[in-house]
Amino acid sequence: MSVYIIAQISIHDREEYRLYEAGFMDVFAQFQGELLAVSEDPTVIEGQWPCTRTVLMRFPSAEEARRWYVSPEYQAIAQPRFRASTGNAVVIEEFHPA
Repeated sequence: MSVYIIAQISIHDREEYRLYEAGFMDVFAQFQGELLAVSEDPTVIEGQWPCTRTVLMRFPSAEEARRWYVSPEYQAIAQPRFRASTGNAVVIEEFHPA
């Protein structure tokens, strides 16, 4: 069953964050992920959205998403992101009505 990762990111150092962006797709592609949307300016229809970037990704399974996130390759390229931003990320399962 597909899962989605939604990440809300507040970037405070764009130059450092660019180091993360430069290596992201090469690593991401190794784990069957699909980058569905990236927005610096999402349209808020309810509440507040204080983050500077929103990302939506899809993986074929929760196991593959977890394998990507904990992989040494991703953790290595994520270090600039950890230094350059703060954020929230959640994994949600695809909805299948009963």
